[in-house]
Amino acid sequence: MGKKALIAGSTGLIGNELLQILLDSKEYDQVTAIVRRPLDVKHSKLVERVIDFDRLEEYIGLFAVDDVFCCLGTTIKKAKTKEAMWKIDVDYPVSIAKLASSKGARKFLLVSSMNADPDSPIFYSKMKGKLEEEIKRIPFETTAIFRPSLLLGERDEFRLGERAAAAIFTKMPFLFAGPFKKYKAIEGKTVASAMYRVAQLDKTGFTIYPSEHIHELGE
Repeated sequence: MGKKALIAGSTGLIGNELLQILLDSKEYDQVTAIVRRPLDVKHSKLVERVIDFDRLEEYIGLFAVDDVFCCLGTTIKKAKTKEAMWKIDVDYPVSIAKLASSKGARKFLLVSSMNADPDSPIFYSKMKGKLEEEIKRIPFETTAIFRPSLLLGERDEFRLGERAAAAIFTKMPFLFAGPFKKYKAIEGKTVASAMYRVAQLDKTGFTIYPSEHIHELGE
């Protein structure tokens, strides 16, 4: 019998790619996607649940799965305030992890940020660092943290920084060689592929995957 997976953040750049990979895989018989709005996806394995993320504990039955993939994240432009951004990027993932752990989930795979650092003076980096600290405390058999560099791929929203980085990488890839390899922009589908592959490994414990390692795993 195959495994059961749960994915949060399946409407985002990485999550959308990952959802398709999970649905197409032979390892998973069921893939539960918790979303705030309906997906435009139909599949026999897919269990779609539109939920209120502020009341996650009311959906605890959904978290009885083997592997949890968390791709939640937003921007200050969308969230409007730092408090709202913290809720989406930190509070929701931590709540999901705790609920999944309580229901016996074995693996938790999380998208973080290349510069995650709880002591950083930069809000975004500090936020992601605090998130990693909280997740590390939750007793999963396997916890995998993915720290991608700047993401490439088609999004619903326009992000000037990512478009500029994509242009630079395409025209001058030699800039991201040697010690600067870790800054090389990465496709969302590459991160998704790496997450899926890591979930199939027997590796246990807490592991951080930097962007250059994600490239190797996902390509």
